[in-house]
Amino acid sequence: MADHPVDEKLPAPKMATTGLQHVAAMYAGVVAPPLIVGAAVGLTPAELTFLTGACLFTAGLATFLQTVGVWKIGARLPFVNGVTFAGVAPMTAIVASTDDKKDALPIIFGAVIVAGLLGFLAAPFFSKAVRFFPPVVTGTVITLIGVSLLPVAFGWAQGASPDADDYGSAVNLGLAAITLLIVLLLRRFTRGFVKQIAVLLGMVAGTLIAVPFGVTDFSPVAEADLVGFPTPFHFGAPQFQLAAIVSLCVVMVVSMTESTADMLALGEIVERPANEKTIAAGLRADTLGSALAPLFNGFMCSAFAQNIGLVAMTRIRSRFVVATGGGFLVLMGLCPVAASLIAVVPRPVLGGAGVVLFGSVAASGIQTLAKAGLDRDNNVLIVAVSLAVGVIPISAPEFYHAFPETARIVLDSGISTGCVVAVLLNLVFNHLGRGGREAADVTHPMETGEDLTATTGRAPAAS
Repeated sequence: MADHPVDEKLPAPKMATTGLQHVAAMYAGVVAPPLIVGAAVGLTPAELTFLTGACLFTAGLATFLQTVGVWKIGARLPFVNGVTFAGVAPMTAIVASTDDKKDALPIIFGAVIVAGLLGFLAAPFFSKAVRFFPPVVTGTVITLIGVSLLPVAFGWAQGASPDADDYGSAVNLGLAAITLLIVLLLRRFTRGFVKQIAVLLGMVAGTLIAVPFGVTDFSPVAEADLVGFPTPFHFGAPQFQLAAIVSLCVVMVVSMTESTADMLALGEIVERPANEKTIAAGLRADTLGSALAPLFNGFMCSAFAQNIGLVAMTRIRSRFVVATGGGFLVLMGLCPVAASLIAVVPRPVLGGAGVVLFGSVAASGIQTLAKAGLDRDNNVLIVAVSLAVGVIPISAPEFYHAFPETARIVLDSGISTGCVVAVLLNLVFNHLGRGGREAADVTHPMETGEDLTATTGRAPAAS
């Protein structure tokens, strides 16, 4: 019996190039949190480089846990793990409330360790929520993931920093557009392997085109060391403060919610639906990776939704491709020069590629919604309200400004709020009271009900 495409091992050259493409797609997301938090702490450029390398290294280890797996740890899906952006706001708040900034990182690391261990223990219980994710919910969440990521691509397209003079300039937007055009042309007029690595080739071409415009900066390569290792507890032994622990435990809940949604989305895309066992194993990898990361000076790890778009677009579903990408991340953590090569890619070029990647996620969500029974008014309402709530942080970023900071950690994640609303509305409209009786033929919310049609003579209500 042939292996499922998820378990397929590709030839080494193809494994390397497609793995590198995954790294290129998620690199900016991995390095942004340590750069922001490190700057808030007041680290020197050398310390900031060290912290960034440590986060790349721990992201690689977490990706290994997730893709290759060990025991009951790891979803064994083509799932990239990296530093979650959900923790940036509370971590910078911890820095601001710490009198001696030298203690800030040890306090953060201590809180991440506790949150990770508690999350690891809670994973099997948290995973039981999978039965509340029928197609109407998963389709909504997948769509929200893509829509929520698109503003990131648009921000990259404008430039590296909103404070820069050329932010949003015609040159930056032009480079993003050219990169997008190259990717589209490669996808349209090539075939086979070249078509599959169109995003990587587009970024390489965009980077070279950017050179005459002075947008490509090669200084990171010149300044980087050849070899470096994230020395354990480089910034000091972890410290455990209750307020910081509570804050990052909330982040862990948000992260686990998003990871659950991401696993369901990826399972649909690779045609290996994520069940309760898979989600529990995936959450164990997330949380254990987070608990171990501070040992090597890394932050909380979580699934990277942007790479789901890459899987959806390329149709390369092998988890070993992503594991190879994890190997590149570890290498970058040990070899700063290697990490700096990806850093050379200008943000506008990443933005152009990101439009394709993140848009592909939203398109996958729409495909799932097409199977969700939108001919029923109940399901239309579920999708409408959930999407509306989910896009609030995008369309009105200050909407929740009057809420406490802890509450905003959850509310400012459109994926999490939209997911919770979709689950609750699905329960109310399709499983409680009259809605529950209408859907009584469906024995499990994740079932499509095709088999029931043959036995009852009618299609069950979609839920």
